[in-house]
Amino acid sequence: MSGPQAKPVQVSEQEAVILDRIIRQPTQPQWLVTRSKIILGAAAGASISQQSRELGLVRKAVQHWREKWERHREDRQVGAEKGELQESIVQLLQDDYRSGTPATFTAEQVVHIIAVACEDPQRSGYPISHWTPKEVAQEVVKRGIVPSISIRQVGRFLKRGGC
Repeated sequence: MSGPQAKPVQVSEQEAVILDRIIRQPTQPQWLVTRSKIILGAAAGASISQQSRELGLVRKAVQHWREKWERHREDRQVGAEKGELQESIVQLLQDDYRSGTPATFTAEQVVHIIAVACEDPQRSGYPISHWTPKEVAQEVVKRGIVPSISIRQVGRFLKRGGC
C-alpha cells in the first residue's frame, strides 16, 4: 500500500532547457540548482519521497517547490511571452519574503539600556566600579525600562553600541 500520489508537474521544453542550464552552470547558487532539480525530477515522474531522499531535503520542502511551480504556471507563460522566461523561473524559485519575528526591544529601550551602562554604577547603589551585563539587566528591570531581559541580550547590546 502506498500513500497518495503527488500531483504531476508540467514543464515545457523551453523551461526544461533553462532548468537544465541552471543545474549545469557552476556559478549558480546551490539553492537555485536544488530547486531546479526538484522541478525537473518531478516532471520526470519522481515521487516526493524519492526526491527528498536523493536531494537530502525534507518532504515538505520538495512538496512546497513542486506546488509553487504549478501555482505560477501563468507567470511563467507571461515571462515566456516577454522573452524573460529565465528571469521568471529564477524569480519563482527564490524564497518568499518572510518578515521574521518582531523586535523584542524598541530602539528607545536599547538606548536607555546603553545609557544605564554608561552611568557610574555606584550612583545606583551598586558597590562596583564597572557594570557587568548582569547588573545592567537587574537595573533596567528595576527602573522599569523593560519588563525582563537576559544577561546575554544586555551583553549583545553593549557589544554593538556600548560606552
